Amino acid sequence: MALTGADILMECLLEQGVDTVFGYPGGQVLPLYDALYKYRGRLRHILTSHEQHAGHAADGYARASGKPGVCLATSGPGATNLVTAIATAYMDSVPVVFITGNVPQTLIGTDSFQEADISGITLSVTKHNTVVSDVRRLASTLREAFFIASSGRPGPVLVDIPKDVQTTACEYTPAAGLDLIPDYPPDHPALQLRPKGEQLDQYRARVAPYLARAAALIGQAERPLLYLGGGVVNSGATLTVQELADKMDAPVVSSLMGLGAYDPGTPRYLGLLGMHGSHAANTAMQECDLLLAVGIRFSDRALGNAKTFAPNARIIHIDIDRAEINKNINTMLHITGDARVAVGLLNERLGEQRHFAWNQRIFSLRDTFPEDERFSPRNILRAMHRVSGGSLTVATDVGQHQMWTAQHFPFNRARQFITSGGLGTMGFGLGAAMGARLSTKRPVALVTGDGSFRMNLTELSTLARYDIPVVIVLMNNGTLGMVRQWQTLFFDKHYSNTDLDRGPDFMKLADAYGLQGWRVDALADFQAAFRQALAGGRPCLVECLLHIDEMVTPMVAPGRPINEFCLD
Repeated sequence: MALTGADILMECLLEQGVDTVFGYPGGQVLPLYDALYKYRGRLRHILTSHEQHAGHAADGYARASGKPGVCLATSGPGATNLVTAIATAYMDSVPVVFITGNVPQTLIGTDSFQEADISGITLSVTKHNTVVSDVRRLASTLREAFFIASSGRPGPVLVDIPKDVQTTACEYTPAAGLDLIPDYPPDHPALQLRPKGEQLDQYRARVAPYLARAAALIGQAERPLLYLGGGVVNSGATLTVQELADKMDAPVVSSLMGLGAYDPGTPRYLGLLGMHGSHAANTAMQECDLLLAVGIRFSDRALGNAKTFAPNARIIHIDIDRAEINKNINTMLHITGDARVAVGLLNERLGEQRHFAWNQRIFSLRDTFPEDERFSPRNILRAMHRVSGGSLTVATDVGQHQMWTAQHFPFNRARQFITSGGLGTMGFGLGAAMGARLSTKRPVALVTGDGSFRMNLTELSTLARYDIPVVIVLMNNGTLGMVRQWQTLFFDKHYSNTDLDRGPDFMKLADAYGLQGWRVDALADFQAAFRQALAGGRPCLVECLLHIDEMVTPMVAPGRPINEFCLD
């Protein structure tokens, strides 16, 4: 059947199981929006207030569900407004398909109105991108985009569609089965797939010598440590790594993106590693004699001083991306492959280990906190977990509130924590929270700060328009808290342009958008407000008034060994 490019896009989205598109219309995507009107019974479109937040919403949708998110924007400034959202998804390995319109091909290169080379601009922050020059290639290009975005190490893919390609008709053939991507070379990054059947047997044979050596190294260790990252979450390997930890009889630490990969309620778990890591986690890293890192890219915020990182350890690294091997940390042994498969094969070779003295020493270092009623970030976050019964998905922006959340909210399942780790994008949170809520239907809270929230508060109109039941917990300390903390510690308290002594009145703001709001400065009042907010099933705002000098502790100074804390 003959369809226009715009209709082919709609059919391909439906083929891929897409139910929601986040976006913002403009001149060069009018044909696509006309097609969305015709397909409105089958595809839901969420109109945000800004293209960047449409991208963050598609990102949050993908992080919470594991399925690719979809974002649509027009050419020129519409497309360039997506760049931060694309880079955010890229740094955290999130599968999002970004679709942009462009000027007709006859005008490309003429500096026409709202023309931008978005493919060139985003080349370094996409897993793959392409400009569709022939409508006959549109369907296969879109299918390829979804395949690449979600396979191997996930990541964002950009498809730029000139306006003439959107309006031109050609014969369209619906996809048959899943054999959509022919003729890839064997080393193409998109083909880093989870092997099955005969491919699994071949993979098992290929990695057998490395698995045997890994098992031998683990067997020789007296102080082993298991370090889990976002790759464990992406591969669905949580149960597999729990079995591994039990067989190794090893403590477990997590990167920021690995939170939720291991149940924090279990005795083995030591918490977050790195600049704001726990005493036990950071000490274990510096004292272990064997480190098994799974799905980790060894970020500088986790390493501290790379030259002093895990100085006594033989390091084994399991990761799906060859580019991450020996990039930041040199390893003794590495295994390239999907975390769930590689760890599962390793488990088959491991016997039961016992390390009583090591575990006793490290577990004795775990942080303990007094039970009190202080109106503190820790108590606020614990109350959120308690009131929600542990079912809550939590999105954050970036800053002190993000680190408090990572430290103190007990994430007990994968995809429960939605945050910008690699790029550290202030303004990420509200869009991401909306996307997470729409993708899973689970209760969602956004934990944000007054600095970050100012960057995305216009999306309250989106929240209200679609009645998306996100509870916003605004930690208002009247400052750019993390920057102020660094100014306090490292810049002689020169508080240059960090105090936020300006509006708005957040309660009046909530009311302006038709949202219920509470302003609280006591723990009992917060618990009552948060309970009412969750039960109401509607979007709302709880503003928590914190002291301007509330700090994130512990903390390691940048570039220092991670067991040298500058704040306890």
